[in-house]
Amino acid sequence: MVRKYVVAPHGGRRAHPDISSALRAAAERHGPALIEIAPGHYEESLTVRGEVELTGLGGPGSVVVSPPRGTVLDAFGTVRVRGLLLVGREADVVDCLGGSLTLEHTEVRAHGGVCVHARRASLVTLTDSVFRYGRTLFAGAGGTIERCGFHDAADNALAVIEGARVSVRDSRFEGSRIHGVRVSDAWAELVGCALTGTEKAAVMADTRAELTMSGCRVDSVHAEAVMFIEQSRGLVRGLRVSDAEHGIGVASGADPVVRDSVFADCRDTGINVQTTGRGTFEDCEVVDAGSVSVFSTNGGAPRVNGCRVTGGNVGVAVVDKARGHFTGVVVEDLSGVALRVFDESRAVFEQTRVERCPAGLEVRGNGGTTAQLTDVRITGFDLSAVAVTGEARVTLTRVSAEHGLLGFGVGEEASLRVQDCDVSATRAGGAVAFGRARLVARNLTVTGSEAFGLCGTESAYVDVADSRFEDCAAAGVTFDESGGGRLVNCSVTGARGMGVQHNGRVDLVSLHTSLPVVERVPEPAPPAVQVVNHHYHGPVFNAAVHGVQLAWNNDEVTQRIIEPAPARATPGTTPRATPGADRRTIQELDDQNGATP
Repeated sequence: MVRKYVVAPHGGRRAHPDISSALRAAAERHGPALIEIAPGHYEESLTVRGEVELTGLGGPGSVVVSPPRGTVLDAFGTVRVRGLLLVGREADVVDCLGGSLTLEHTEVRAHGGVCVHARRASLVTLTDSVFRYGRTLFAGAGGTIERCGFHDAADNALAVIEGARVSVRDSRFEGSRIHGVRVSDAWAELVGCALTGTEKAAVMADTRAELTMSGCRVDSVHAEAVMFIEQSRGLVRGLRVSDAEHGIGVASGADPVVRDSVFADCRDTGINVQTTGRGTFEDCEVVDAGSVSVFSTNGGAPRVNGCRVTGGNVGVAVVDKARGHFTGVVVEDLSGVALRVFDESRAVFEQTRVERCPAGLEVRGNGGTTAQLTDVRITGFDLSAVAVTGEARVTLTRVSAEHGLLGFGVGEEASLRVQDCDVSATRAGGAVAFGRARLVARNLTVTGSEAFGLCGTESAYVDVADSRFEDCAAAGVTFDESGGGRLVNCSVTGARGMGVQHNGRVDLVSLHTSLPVVERVPEPAPPAVQVVNHHYHGPVFNAAVHGVQLAWNNDEVTQRIIEPAPARATPGTTPRATPGADRRTIQELDDQNGATP
């Protein structure tokens, strides 16, 4: 049987003048107790033991419990608090040492301390309550939070640590100086929650944490909306993020699964995986990211399936020894490159579509930089569909490029392999190799280029077989400078331009064309003779010079032409001129300051 006690600040019939006296009376009877508290301000610290319910009789905020210092409510047992305002300073406002504690329609304000401290093995339930200024801490405890508000915490609004297990539903976190929710070496579930205005990651999972989020919203945060680090795991579904620095971040061995989520208007990146972080991202959308929509860097290795990138600057970037596997990704309407692989990174793109972006794929780096594209379509590009430079290696299989400037380009010392690909309606060309690059193509089709179909220039090597070049305006295939290679079983068709224009360094094996084939061997340029005056004691020659006389350090130079003396005739003979002796040029030098060489 529950025994009822009444507390009234001015006393009354059978009423206790303060809450502590009612608690003492209930403790003496050793049974369940209900303590009803009349409106008023009670400056006392409460120690509650046993099975006790504290209920405020007035409206919200009418019963205030606020001691000058120390803990406001110290609970151990089965304790329920309803309709109170608890205010504390420089200490834990509510401290649950063990047993179970329930706060309903209660407001807790912690000025310089902790709102609620749930200690190991305790069970705390928070329902329809508000927590201000301090953090709510579950350390090794269990807990359920429903329809609560956490406002302006000077620390983390909610911390779940040291093996605690807490479920949070339909609650709001705003204005935290650090995190809205931090889960560290513990388990937490957030369902239908809203987080806003945090100064660091709104939700942080660290130190092997397990975090599950479903149907949550995060907006207007200064850092990441959600961050997984230090081998944390978890499942995020139906997350909606707007106006965050990064939509979701993964680092240092963390490996979450993220599904059906939207990251909009992120100031830097939508999905950010770094420092050996991993993660699986399925059916997500990144809209108008400020820098990079999907970013893998510094050893990151995400798996991205069925995601859409719309608007923003760069679509997918894999840089600085990172990796990434991307399947079924759609990238459209960017202001920068759609796909980027730099600096010893490795990326695989399958069943990917790129539309209306200035550039399709950009790959640059040393020989450890690789990209593989399979079943990829790139349309509506302003620059090139694929550009490969440095020493990078790229393989294209069943890749199509339509309506752009240049289809496939490889330069410097890079390598590009093309299999079963097609390029159509380009303004500059189908495929080009330059520098000392290597282009190997099998079953390449180029149609409707307004310039060339295939071009090899500088010292590039091009090996093309079983390929077709149709209706290219200038030439189907062109080689110039010292570029070389071979064409095997290729065809050039159309009614305009040349079939093949080459430099004599190309093997034409089984070439099929009705258009002209022109070999143009450039004439060697005459060696240049250059005299450079570096203000030495004489001129400097960069090549052999013949038939000249030179002088330096002279104030005056006089050149005279002297007629040769007439030949003397021998009696009985006819005078005969000596070949080349009819006229001579002699340079007479009046050397005042120097010497003639």
